[in-house]
Amino acid sequence: MKIVVIGGTGLIGSKTVAILRRHGHEVVAASPNSGVNTITGEGLKDALAGAQVVIDLANSPSFEDKAVLEFFETSGRNLLAAESAAGVRHHVALSIVGTDRSPDNGYFRAKVAQEKLIEASGIPYTIIRSTQFLEFLRGIADSSAAGNSVRISSGLFQPIAADDVAANVADVALAPPRNGIVEIAGPERAPFNEIVARYLQAVGDPREVASDPEARYFGSRVEEKSLVPLGEARLGRIGLDEWLRRSQAKA
Repeated sequence: MKIVVIGGTGLIGSKTVAILRRHGHEVVAASPNSGVNTITGEGLKDALAGAQVVIDLANSPSFEDKAVLEFFETSGRNLLAAESAAGVRHHVALSIVGTDRSPDNGYFRAKVAQEKLIEASGIPYTIIRSTQFLEFLRGIADSSAAGNSVRISSGLFQPIAADDVAANVADVALAPPRNGIVEIAGPERAPFNEIVARYLQAVGDPREVASDPEARYFGSRVEEKSLVPLGEARLGRIGLDEWLRRSQAKA
């Protein structure tokens, strides 16, 4: 089966491409560097020729509210139109748990717009909503730091390892379209501030984590369950301690 992975050279894309190729599929790792650009439309027709499945893992280079909305709307429209013309039978897209529960977050609003385009496209689809990646913990801590203090909400957090995300994306891509949403999350659920504190302690970062109910997560207020699945979710296998062990082994 021919599968096109948009954003196939990124963190999740490269891992997903490797899994699908091990299963014997013909996989195109599409990105602007390979001549496939969903914003301009360049290379889409040739890349999608004969493809049965398209996985959209593209991400905006800018997180500014207007720019990120324009990216996902333009990219989504161009990609879905090319898929329709090519007769693609399954569109898989990676989104975020809680996108529809944080309207003050511009990135989340852009992902909601992307999801609506997919649902209205007429192409059979599965949207995978994932919790935040363990790989982003340092960036989250840095974005919430002021001097030696890191202020983090005590709302619940359930981060997932990129390896588990890629495994789920590949699994969904090879299954029939759900024409709905699948949620994935890490195996551990705990207060956001506790997970960040465990991470910083494990990597030898001396900054102190303070629980702050008013702390923002990339602009949005974090309620108790705004970042975790509310219903059934597929859980990854790699918890924080195991992820740290693997990360240190690679270092």
